[in-house]
Amino acid sequence: MTTFEITGASAADMEMIRGWADEEGWNPGDSDRFAFAVADPEGFLVGRLDGEPVACVSAVRYGAGFGFLGFYIARPAHRGQGYGIRMWDAAMRRLDGRLVGLDGVVAQQDNYRKSGFRHAWNNMRYEGVPRGEGEGGGGVGAGGRVEIVDAASLPFARLAAYDRRFFPEPRDAFLSAWTSLPGRTALAAVRDGRVEGLGVIRPSSGAHRIGPLYAADPAVADALLQGLARSAPGVPVAVDVPDTNPHAAGLFEALGLEPTFETARMYTGPTPELPSAELFGVTSLELG
Repeated sequence: MTTFEITGASAADMEMIRGWADEEGWNPGDSDRFAFAVADPEGFLVGRLDGEPVACVSAVRYGAGFGFLGFYIARPAHRGQGYGIRMWDAAMRRLDGRLVGLDGVVAQQDNYRKSGFRHAWNNMRYEGVPRGEGEGGGGVGAGGRVEIVDAASLPFARLAAYDRRFFPEPRDAFLSAWTSLPGRTALAAVRDGRVEGLGVIRPSSGAHRIGPLYAADPAVADALLQGLARSAPGVPVAVDVPDTNPHAAGLFEALGLEPTFETARMYTGPTPELPSAELFGVTSLELG
């Protein structure tokens, strides 16, 4: 008789989950798991069949009222046997009573709707080596010069307050790790002492991932992206771009990036009110 058990993920499991996501073509960042574990140490679940890991899911809690579901994977040899839905049910129980978000492949929208999710927007991944990489100076923009600076040079409280505009709940511990892990570059745009943009680039097995990419306008987004790309010269980058931003797609296409992958952002309730015109790239498809 086989036994299926769902347990919390260990550190070794987190690396395994990253590998599974890579095999799915999602290209997670090499060190994302360290920031993920800080966000919610108990938010990552593994399903084991007679002790063998065969499925996983993340159900990360933020604050008192929000949660995000990701890493919903059953190994190919074990699909269609009910293990995936058992993982899903365990994740939704963990997030019961909260507004829950996810970024899922568009083909699964109908299944997510059956579980109570509503479509909010689509994310299109734009990928390539940006044109103009290596050009440009330290400032940009009208209405006062915008300086592109190392995000670590700013008081962290200012970065956290700025990030809070783009996310339904505070996530300070996650953001601190996300912006400072070794091998990453985090840049901020500052105008007259105000933070008007934030971007992070991180190495991955494929294109280097950029996210978040927040900016007051397309010129600031361009400057941030160019600055981030200069930290990895000649390396392709990838940004998951919400279609709710009317200026984002045109910016990335003008830079020579091409659409490669699409997901749907969905919520179990009302879509959070976010400054969509300033959201040029989501932080993570796994944790929001």
